[in-house]
Amino acid sequence: MVQEKRLNLRRLRQSPLIRDLVRQHRVSVDQMIQPLFVVGGIREREAVPGLTGTFRETSESLLRTVESDLEAGVKKFILFGVPAEKNTHQFRADFTAGEIASLKKRFGKDIFLAADVCLCSYTTHGQCGVVNAEGDHVENGSTVHELAKLALAYAQAGADCVAPSDMMDGRVGAVREALDEARLDQTLLMSYSAKFHSKFYGPFRVAADAAPKGGTALKDRATYQIDPSFPQDAYMSSIRDVEEGADILMVKPGLPYLDVLAKLSSQIQKPWAVYEVSGEYAGIELLAQQGLMQGPAAHVEAWTAFVRAGASIIITYGARHAKKFLESVS
Repeated sequence: MVQEKRLNLRRLRQSPLIRDLVRQHRVSVDQMIQPLFVVGGIREREAVPGLTGTFRETSESLLRTVESDLEAGVKKFILFGVPAEKNTHQFRADFTAGEIASLKKRFGKDIFLAADVCLCSYTTHGQCGVVNAEGDHVENGSTVHELAKLALAYAQAGADCVAPSDMMDGRVGAVREALDEARLDQTLLMSYSAKFHSKFYGPFRVAADAAPKGGTALKDRATYQIDPSFPQDAYMSSIRDVEEGADILMVKPGLPYLDVLAKLSSQIQKPWAVYEVSGEYAGIELLAQQGLMQGPAAHVEAWTAFVRAGASIIITYGARHAKKFLESVS
C-alpha cells in the first residue's frame, strides 16, 4: 500500500541553523541609522522619556555617544539639531552646522552623517515652517527658501546627506538646486517623501523640542503632513520628489504604514528608508518593561517587517542595540 504523501513544512523550521539557512529576509546593523539629538543651552545630557538609551546631548556628550556607538557597530547617523535660539523667520544654521563640523572633524569618513532639515525645532511656535501674518497657514515659498539655506549650510559643514522632513511642496528641488549650484552635487538627498500626520511622534517631540506650541491658529500639522487615510498622496509626493532629485525616499512612521511601504517600494525603484518613529519604539520598550513582551525579539520582528515590506534602510533608536539584539534572536 502506497502511503499518501503529505506536505511537511515543519522540516524547514526544526532548528535555528535550518531556519537561518532558509530565511528570505535578513536584518543587518549595516542598514541602520541611529538618530542623534544635540541641544543648545543644556549643561548635561538628558534622557528622553520612553526611548531607552536615547538622550538630548550636549556638544561634548554627543562626541562620546558617537564613540560608543561606533564600538557597538553603528556607523550611520541622522542628526537633529535643537538650537537654544528660536525665531519665526530668518533662521540661523550656526548651531547645527557647528555640530556637524565637529562630528566630521572628529570621525571623518568613519561615519555616515545625515542631517535632518526642518524648522520645527527652530520656531517659537513649533510649526515646521514660516507662518503667515494671520497665523493660520504655513507659507510654502518662504519656508522652502529657509529650508534650502539650512540644507546648504549643513552640507557645507560636512554632512554626507541632507534629509528634508517638512513636507513642503518643492523643497526637494530647491535643496537639490542649492547643493548643485554650490558644487555639492555629491551630497545625498534623502526625502521624507511619505510622512504621515501621525500620533506616534510623541517622545521625539520631547527630544527635539518640536511639538506645536501655540501662538498661532494652527493646532497641528494636518495641513502639510499626509492624511493617514489618503495613501495615494504618498505616491504622488514620492514621485514628485524623485523628479526633483531625491536619492532616497522614506516612509514615516513604519509599522502602521507597512502597506504603503510595500506598495511604494514596488512602484518606485529607488532606495527606500523607513523611520521606526519614537512612539513605535517606545511602545515596545514600555511593554518589555512591564514583562509583557520580549523586547529584543520584538524589535527584531519589527525590523524584519520593514525589510520584508521593501526597506533597505531603517532609522531606529535601537540601532545602537541592534548587534546585541540580532545575536540574541534565532
